[in-house]
Amino acid sequence: MKTLTKAEEQVMMVLWKMGQGLLMEIVEAMPEPQPHKNTVATILKILAEKEFVKVENLGRIHRYHPAVSKEQYSKATLTGMVKGYFEGSFSNVVSFMVEEKKISVEDLELLLKQLKKK
Repeated sequence: MKTLTKAEEQVMMVLWKMGQGLLMEIVEAMPEPQPHKNTVATILKILAEKEFVKVENLGRIHRYHPAVSKEQYSKATLTGMVKGYFEGSFSNVVSFMVEEKKISVEDLELLLKQLKKK
């Protein structure tokens, strides 16, 4: 799966939350400071080329729909990060989080419980 730029990801976050939207609806849902509509239109065109967005033509306007779910993108991004930075090992990720004090003992215990259930 292709990666997204920060701006593309920001537009996708809005679109994932909305489910679908027209250009101006997407612009209005963007966080402040809102980008210009032409900027968002260009990003949506790129996202369609990257096959992250489907475009529904409604005469002269377009309705945009996510073609990739947030879960699919999150999984691919996380897997790519683990491969690229942690030698493909999720245990290395957890070790890193422990060393950086980014995960608590309670969180680790919760993870173990979830793993044991599966």
